[in-house]
Amino acid sequence: MIVIGGSSSVGLAKEVANNLGCEFMQASTTRFPDGECYTRLDRESIEGDAVIIQNTYPDGNLVEMLLIRDAAVTLGAKRVIMVIPYFGYARQDRLFKPGEPMSAKVMCGILDRVCDKVVTVDLHKESTLDHFTHEHVDLKAAAAIAEHFKSEGIDMVLSPDIGASARAKDVGDRMGVPYDHLEKTRLSGTEVRIAPAKSDCAGKRILIVDDMISTGGTIIAASKALKEAGAASVTVACTHGVFVNNALDNLRASALKEVLCCNTIDTPASGISVAGIIADELRKG
Repeated sequence: MIVIGGSSSVGLAKEVANNLGCEFMQASTTRFPDGECYTRLDRESIEGDAVIIQNTYPDGNLVEMLLIRDAAVTLGAKRVIMVIPYFGYARQDRLFKPGEPMSAKVMCGILDRVCDKVVTVDLHKESTLDHFTHEHVDLKAAAAIAEHFKSEGIDMVLSPDIGASARAKDVGDRMGVPYDHLEKTRLSGTEVRIAPAKSDCAGKRILIVDDMISTGGTIIAASKALKEAGAASVTVACTHGVFVNNALDNLRASALKEVLCCNTIDTPASGISVAGIIADELRKG
């Protein structure tokens, strides 16, 4: 087995290869002056399976993934396993208006034609993988997040809403601390209260967990409300730190004690590694 790192996931791919004790190589990827992608695998042949680790976000990374796959097959790879730490278009999984594409399904269809197995991490909805006909698995980052925070003195784990409460439960159970979800209660036409649905947060060190942070607005409002309600500290950890429009700077300037994400996307906050859970899956074949 050889682990090939695309340009979006070089560090993570190196960690996975080291964990597995197998060969790593980085795809040599550049852009032509017109923006087209050029990539090359600098070797004569590939024996056995090729594992390509690369995000499909933004769009250019999807093209790079497809080109790396073709190069690996041309060099003799027997199977191609695509590890997609952050799957682009996963949130576009429903139709709201006539004439819209089912974008998540389209992307699955493209990748399904060119891989033997696909591995993702914390998809927005795991049912998105149902569009693949080849072997597929969605890994959960809860174990990596819980391991990182187990000695940080966290008293309670929260999810931003009830829809993500299973993630808070998973992390909380692994850490041996209570979990809850945040709930918005409208107090008046202009005032909203954000607080744990059942628990008292006064004096507690709280960890908010989510699958993704994009703008960070909800997390900033929640951290402010929790501090006003007496929380000793509020930390947030997500799997995918998308952080658009200066979101990370805004989060760090808020009432939050710390902002961390996994290394599915390479950011200054990517302090939690999912390399171990990916390597464990790849050992299964």
